Amino acid sequence: MQLERFAKDLDEESQGKLKIIPFINAQLGNEQDTMQQTARGRIDMGGFSTSAAAALAPELAIANMPFFYDNAQVQDCVYDQHLTNIARDLLTRRGVVFLGWTHVGAVDVVGKKAYVSPADVKGLKARSAPTKLGAAFWQTLGANPVPLGITEWASAHQTGLVEVSDAPITYYFPSGLGKIASVMTRTNHVDSSGVVVISKTVYDKLSVDDRNVMERAINKRPASQLRAEIRGFEDAIRKMHLDSGGQIVQLTPAQRDEWRKVIQPAWPEIVKGAGGEAQRIWDAMQKGRVACGGRTA
Repeated sequence: MQLERFAKDLDEESQGKLKIIPFINAQLGNEQDTMQQTARGRIDMGGFSTSAAAALAPELAIANMPFFYDNAQVQDCVYDQHLTNIARDLLTRRGVVFLGWTHVGAVDVVGKKAYVSPADVKGLKARSAPTKLGAAFWQTLGANPVPLGITEWASAHQTGLVEVSDAPITYYFPSGLGKIASVMTRTNHVDSSGVVVISKTVYDKLSVDDRNVMERAINKRPASQLRAEIRGFEDAIRKMHLDSGGQIVQLTPAQRDEWRKVIQPAWPEIVKGAGGEAQRIWDAMQKGRVACGGRTA
């Protein structure tokens, strides 16, 4: 587990002075709440999805714009070379210090049946990430978004509060959601990123030496390694889902393109609706995509 390895790295680099006490599986609450608690200094540090980071910097969610990136290589380049400084600036002003990127994984549409066409979700109650981007994604598809944190996804499907969701495989299967909403349609509309942050209150109390130790521990496992590990494990998780009786529907390129053609025209309005410094992020994403070898439009 990446968290346990980081705890070991930090222990070794600090010669036992700095220690991580890990809390996993939402033991301290849902991501949005724990992100805010970190900004207040009640939690020292953590790894969070970009959607959770949006609890502090709402505009940061658009870095996960559906169907924006050509491939993983272009996305990683944009994040590392064009979004890092912006994320650091935004989050520092909101009470946490950005330490690095981490990864959540590929996001697909899930439910009790296949959703091959965007028309298939029209009018449905859709679990939305609790961000403006998450709601806009489903609204653009004609669905009715219900914003929920990850701890509520499974029960919402079980009770009928929602009929369809989008979820990363890294959460979908281990959480048990795959047992309730057992059909995954591979839209792969987002390859979701994450951030590692430390409370600014906590960081400011660290000595220069301790800050350097923290940086060395983080840099031992660069974002490229963390992403490769998650992406490399995804196929194994999908196989576990299939072996347990779940279903995975593979879209053809033409079918997936149907989804993109519905979402892409809405990008400018999604950016506008995100508020804050969303346009700054969007401009960096567009310039970065071209600079990183992606398409121009």
